[in-house]
Amino acid sequence: QRGRRNITGVFQYWDGIDRTWNPGGLWRPVKLFDTGPVRVDRLRVLCRDADEARAHLLLAARLDSDASRAVTVRTIVDGEVVAELDRRVATGLNEVAWNVDIGDPALWWPRGLGEQHLTTVAVEIVVDGERSDRRKRRTGLRTVAWDDWKCSVNGERLFIKAANVLPSRADLAHATRADQELLVERAIETGLDGLRVHGHIAPRALYAAADQAGLLLLQDFPLQWAYGRSVRGAAVEQARAAVDALGHHPSIVQWNAHNDPVAVAVGIAGPTGKSRARYVLGHQLPTWNKSVLDRWVKRAFERADPTRLTVPHSGVLPHLPLLDGTDSHFYFGWYHGDVRDVERLAGGLPRLVRFLSEFGAQAAPDDAPFLDDAADAWPDLDWEHLEVHHGLQKWVFDQRVPPDTFATLDEWRHATQVYQAELVKHHVEFLRRIKYRPAGGFALFSFNESAPVVGWGVLDWRGRPKLAWQALQHACAPVLVAADRPPAIVAPGERHRLDLHVVNDLRVGLDACQVTATLSWAGGSQAWRFGGAVGPDDVAKVATLGFEVPDTLGRVGLDLRLVCGDVEATNHYHSIATIPPG
Repeated sequence: QRGRRNITGVFQYWDGIDRTWNPGGLWRPVKLFDTGPVRVDRLRVLCRDADEARAHLLLAARLDSDASRAVTVRTIVDGEVVAELDRRVATGLNEVAWNVDIGDPALWWPRGLGEQHLTTVAVEIVVDGERSDRRKRRTGLRTVAWDDWKCSVNGERLFIKAANVLPSRADLAHATRADQELLVERAIETGLDGLRVHGHIAPRALYAAADQAGLLLLQDFPLQWAYGRSVRGAAVEQARAAVDALGHHPSIVQWNAHNDPVAVAVGIAGPTGKSRARYVLGHQLPTWNKSVLDRWVKRAFERADPTRLTVPHSGVLPHLPLLDGTDSHFYFGWYHGDVRDVERLAGGLPRLVRFLSEFGAQAAPDDAPFLDDAADAWPDLDWEHLEVHHGLQKWVFDQRVPPDTFATLDEWRHATQVYQAELVKHHVEFLRRIKYRPAGGFALFSFNESAPVVGWGVLDWRGRPKLAWQALQHACAPVLVAADRPPAIVAPGERHRLDLHVVNDLRVGLDACQVTATLSWAGGSQAWRFGGAVGPDDVAKVATLGFEVPDTLGRVGLDLRLVCGDVEATNHYHSIATIPPG
């Protein structure tokens, strides 16, 4: 199918990759560990709960012994021995689990809520009075809880502003520490609270950087779309291994067992009745992936890690027998519908916007040789090549930003970025306005791109921002003043009403706030002023602006300005006033 081919093409074919690189064999340094007769084959460190008085750790180790013998398992926290357990192990692999309490812990907090204290937990195996092996994990002491897709850390609820992060490069095995640290730095610079690690396990440096920065991670298990029955055993074992490898990272607040198991998005194959029926049936009817595989993987995560929420799958609508559903994937304004349809969905089925974990639009990057080299042929580019090798979804652009309506490649490129930016701005502002009622957060698709593509990222494959990055950064500011999005086209004399809101993500209230709204057009303007207070971590409706579109044709702008002491915020919207046809 055309739409699906375009999506899978993004992950299979990219120009600009050295196709001689070898993905098999040994290609990175090998480490050798010198141990005694008993070695630590695996070590799992989880923080079940923590408060200012006590933190409770769940530890598990797999010990590999050369013979049956007695051992002492010693637990060391920040250099202090806190527990010693005597055990007898058999020849071969032995599973050992135990708990440890830590008094007066230094808690780990998400960015903006507190400090990111990290704790070193080491486990030593002692045989006949001598240390046989030692392993350590750097972790954070905190409690994570979810209530109807609203996340709390250490009892503090927060609205998660996130984006899906893709592999930092297509050949992920060659990604550097600097690549991962830069992704975290750019996420914080954007104003995000978290990243959804989309469809892959990232290099360890990403998790370490997120721990240090207080950036929350929603971790996908690397299952995406549909799989055969033979994968179940390997998937269950790898879920346990994922907890062993990553469970100690305090930044991870959720596991997702399977991304988009239905393997079809509404409208992806075009606006046909057949595609809509396939979408609905795929979500409602039982399937091997959604109903069997995902339950096995979810159960494996929950048994290995009882400290975090595990979601069976992402992007699945409410279906029998529970009619609950999970987070949602809706591409309003791209594959289907209009941008404002997200508001209509929230009004009719609020459960579907509890956590919108995929939304967005493609946009052409600046200074892209795979586009620019053919600029002289515009608009007769090799669109099929761009679809297959660079992920461009031509059939969608033909509807949203038609190339043949622009005189040059640069004009079209700029228009695609403007369209993406407006879509991102509208979604993020609306979801923030319904914070906790019912939305617990969002994750834009996507933050970055992995290779030279016409893709979804607000950052291109070289980390350079598109216009949507600035829109996302502005929409994610801790304090936001926002209005309902006015129509793009208005007619003189029309009456419009727009609700005005202030969103405060700070943990302190805003008193004596002044909001100014100014409607301007060629030759005139109208202004409104409002005052009041906004509570901590709250949303306040300021007023409803009622106005009549002026007789002057052309651009009509709405500018908002908020002043609360040292806190200031601005916003801007615009429409074009024109006489409707006929």
